[in-house]
Amino acid sequence: MIGILANTSSLATRLRERIELEGPITFCDWMTSALYDPRDGYYCAARSRWGRKGDYRTSPERSPLFARTFARYLAHLYQELGRPTVWTILEAGAGEGHFAEGLLGTLQEFFPEVFTATAFVIDEVSSISRAEAGERLRRFGDRVQFSSIDEAEINPGVVFSNELLDAFPVHRIVLVGGEFKEFYITVDDNGNFAWLLQELSPVLSSRVEGYFERLSSRPAEGKVIEVSLEIESWQRRVAARMRSGYVLTVDYGAQAEDLYSLGANSDGTLRGFQRHQFVDDLLAQPGEHDLTTTVNWSFVKAVGERVGLEFVELTRQDQFLLANGFLEELELESRQAKDEGERLKLSSSAREMILPDGMAARFQVLVQKRIV
Repeated sequence: MIGILANTSSLATRLRERIELEGPITFCDWMTSALYDPRDGYYCAARSRWGRKGDYRTSPERSPLFARTFARYLAHLYQELGRPTVWTILEAGAGEGHFAEGLLGTLQEFFPEVFTATAFVIDEVSSISRAEAGERLRRFGDRVQFSSIDEAEINPGVVFSNELLDAFPVHRIVLVGGEFKEFYITVDDNGNFAWLLQELSPVLSSRVEGYFERLSSRPAEGKVIEVSLEIESWQRRVAARMRSGYVLTVDYGAQAEDLYSLGANSDGTLRGFQRHQFVDDLLAQPGEHDLTTTVNWSFVKAVGERVGLEFVELTRQDQFLLANGFLEELELESRQAKDEGERLKLSSSAREMILPDGMAARFQVLVQKRIV
């Protein structure tokens, strides 16, 4: 991670000043600032990111059935772990607490034994989102706490994340003449941010061969790919705090062979979103729009095995939901709906979750197990 930029001007201005002073910076450093600068980073600044008025909508916001179905699944994992007197559910990147609210409400209503045993921990980088989540979850009292994964004790328990890994900063590289080159960010004569291809940065050059060795796969010549070293760091942190339990990761991704194939997008998977639309110039206005990449599930699984997270399953999100009681939850919620309008809204959001061309079909659920 890069150092914090001095809070004396806009993020774009501060990034330009840094580049003029230090020279071109890696895209990974630039993306870190664009997303996580404490004052102006996309995920830290005061702005509406979620919902219809924001830039995107996540599954917990689209349908209450998402959290309710996962509550069923976590109740099953609770049984698998021997019905402990106390267990921890940690949500990483919890945003404003929509998933936590639905999950805890369902456990309280239908799985009281699990709810009584649950200590719910939220690990969220944005102080604004933490405040919103605190208000949303007030009714659950001291059952909810805010803490970093590095301070949590999970024995046993579950670490859950939804659309977290795709937002980790990445290095962008390309194979040119049989040698990897890395994309940096510079400033052109007009003062605009611009791409610059250079030698691999020291942090990446020492690790890139090991990265591909774990995948047993290499990209084709001229194929731009994203390398997320942060994923490895994240999984190591999770494994270090968890003695027994499960890691549930929901995100959109693909296997290495698909990401690196000749048929894949030669420009990589980096994309930006603003007001539910793709951003044309990804480098313009840093901090004003989201930046994401497609998760390399092959790498996630390989690193997980290396740090002690045993692979259990990787399933399309719609199939996972259907297999774990989604339709039963839909039927139950429909019976409890106040009127036909509420039932229509519920069924509409449900279709988006499970139809083959819906949002959930493009996401996957990775389940890993940790036993020490």
